[in-house]
Amino acid sequence: MKDYRELNRQYEIDVYPKRDVVLVKGKGAKLWDENGVEYIDCAAGIGVANIGHCNDKVAEALYKQAQTLITCPNTFFNDTKSLLLEKLMSVAPKNLTKVFLSNSGTEAMEAAIKFTRFVTKKTDFIATMKGFHGRTLGALSATYKEEYREGFYPLVEGFSHVPYNNFEKLAAAVTDKTAGIILEPVQGEGGINIGNKEYFEKVRQLCNEKNIILIIDEIQSGFCRTGKMFACEHLGIEPDILTLAKSIAGGFPMGATVCSPKIEIPMSKHGTTFGGNPLACAAAIASIDFMLQENLAAQAEEKGEYFTGLLKSENLSKVREIRNLGLMVGIEIKEKVQPVLQELLKEKIIALPAGTTVIRLLPPLVISKEDLKTVADKLIKILK
Repeated sequence: MKDYRELNRQYEIDVYPKRDVVLVKGKGAKLWDENGVEYIDCAAGIGVANIGHCNDKVAEALYKQAQTLITCPNTFFNDTKSLLLEKLMSVAPKNLTKVFLSNSGTEAMEAAIKFTRFVTKKTDFIATMKGFHGRTLGALSATYKEEYREGFYPLVEGFSHVPYNNFEKLAAAVTDKTAGIILEPVQGEGGINIGNKEYFEKVRQLCNEKNIILIIDEIQSGFCRTGKMFACEHLGIEPDILTLAKSIAGGFPMGATVCSPKIEIPMSKHGTTFGGNPLACAAAIASIDFMLQENLAAQAEEKGEYFTGLLKSENLSKVREIRNLGLMVGIEIKEKVQPVLQELLKEKIIALPAGTTVIRLLPPLVISKEDLKTVADKLIKILK
């Protein structure tokens, strides 16, 4: 058998910290390595596999579409793409009316930044500390973490960062050059920090008053993860632009920038070769249909409360706080997180960090309560 680790080390530009496991198969909330060892997946490809790995409906849709038409330039109409646009509009916040399809979350954010500058004729953006919005230059300029930014200066000018959930600091940062405000309803990589409803309502009002575009980044929190189709529904606000990706197409690469009528972009001002291709659109239709048919939002809410309830019922001496919205779970601990993640991996559980001291759990929403109980038991053993 080939040494997959060595092949990877030899040929890949090594920008990812690797765990010493070769994953070769997945189904539902389970993953298997090259030796057939089974893991419970609480990462879901960093929030991608909301509907589970190798979902039968998505696999079937991809198979059928691959036999029909794989690629189609955006200078032509396409049946599958048209059906996805209709499907996406049926689940999006009601004030949003148009979509630009791309291939990833960072592309969705790049489009949002460009569209906002074009429409407002202003240049500046306000984002938040601990926020993450992508790694291409525009999206990286909105991202807060210095570790990601260092070595790539100068970034796009005009971006500033303020504390999350602090309206006074945000309002004080607004100038007559402010084109857009970029917020996550739940900061994922930043530590599973949950947005305050009053704060978001005030930001929405401020944007209305100052002709500022409100960009809501739901690349990680979207598509039933938090107990609603989109997390902004918990906050009672509607964005001007909603950025989506990750779980939109059941694991197949896709991004979407969903816009209100305020956003009018003429021909040739933006584009993509692969965005909105028929294969991705077929996967997204099947994925969204599965979410609705299985009521995954309600499942996420119920399972999230069940899981965190198991943890909160124990006296976990290493834990500062447990935060969740649906099955978007953060466990803030009193020590570095990486050793705990390694302990979990030994227990055949895959989890994520969110900063240096937060365990981030994003299991597929189809995960069973039995598997959640197993994960909780292992966490209790490690954190008690």
